[in-house]
Amino acid sequence: MGRQLHKLTAREVKAITEEGRYGDGGGLYLSVSSGDRRRWVFLFRWDGKTREMGLGSAQDVTLAEARRAAGEARTKVKAGIDPIADRRHVVEAPRVPTFGDFADELVAELEHGFRNPKHRAQWRMTLTTYAAPLRSMRVDEIKTEDVLAVLKPIWRTKPETASRLRGRIERVLDAAKARGFRSGENPAAWRGHLKNLLPARQKLTRGHHKAMPFEEVPAFVAHLRSRSGVSDRALEFCILTAARSGEVLGATWKEFDLSARVWTVPAARMKAGREHRVPLTEQAMSILSAMATFGQEPDGYVFPGAKPGRPLSVMAMDMVLRRMKLDVTVHGFRSSFRDWAGEATPFPREVAEAALAHTVGDQTERAYRRGDALDKRRELMTAWAGYAVK
Repeated sequence: MGRQLHKLTAREVKAITEEGRYGDGGGLYLSVSSGDRRRWVFLFRWDGKTREMGLGSAQDVTLAEARRAAGEARTKVKAGIDPIADRRHVVEAPRVPTFGDFADELVAELEHGFRNPKHRAQWRMTLTTYAAPLRSMRVDEIKTEDVLAVLKPIWRTKPETASRLRGRIERVLDAAKARGFRSGENPAAWRGHLKNLLPARQKLTRGHHKAMPFEEVPAFVAHLRSRSGVSDRALEFCILTAARSGEVLGATWKEFDLSARVWTVPAARMKAGREHRVPLTEQAMSILSAMATFGQEPDGYVFPGAKPGRPLSVMAMDMVLRRMKLDVTVHGFRSSFRDWAGEATPFPREVAEAALAHTVGDQTERAYRRGDALDKRRELMTAWAGYAVK
């Protein structure tokens, strides 16, 4: 008569607390050790010796699952197969991640190469908010119809966002293929694929940063100067220097030569990857003087955020505009400045473009124009500050 199996019950397994081994029959035991460590083990004879094979934690593996695993191991022993050695030779297929998990992992790796915090935030936002329907899907399950379901609702209304989202989904799925989690064509690819299913970009209205007419800037700045928040000062500084928001938010004190009244933004933080010098006007210097009360450590942020050692949020200046109920963007003030320079001043186009850190002319023309016209730009920015701050 064979040895009795299934001696334990699920209730007994939960109730046992004393250390020791409790047999279920057929070589299956519940092993309880110090610290209430509870695990399933299978004991069997091999080459004249007793061997122990772990079957997992009793917290994660049920009694029924442990019995099935022990039964499979017994069958292998009877067939002359060492179940421990056999398990070592089984190569488990890699777990295929969800789109959300893999996208988050990829962004964490890529963001070290991004030049500003806003770019990192945009990657995370689009792949979290707009790509939400894809996040719970495994990367090897995503098909063309899934990508289209995400893109179509915003393809016409938010063309710039939709285009960037498509490119980022394509990048994530390409990376998943390179890691062996996918095979076949990329369902988010544009050429030869989605190009045939969605309207061409040139037929869509391209997105633009909403700008305030330059005639309204002085009144707005006056209102802004009546507010006392760090975000308000950052936005005012952004307007007066015609800088990009990321350049202002990431500014540290070591970038400023206050005696020479020059802010030097390093190439690594510039969109074009070239160092950019910004002449500082009296009004800009006044803002820096106010911000110095928070400290002037070389690596400290000029416009510090609420958390120690962190800059303002990438949305801080946008929120100032929202609270003031204005339908314009922070970036749009660069357009306001450019329109003012072109329509209300005699300053040359090249000087205004240089103030915006734009590349002007072809390669030959740029080769002959080595300088950055700092003195001329100082005159321009002084005139702009005098116009904006009444």
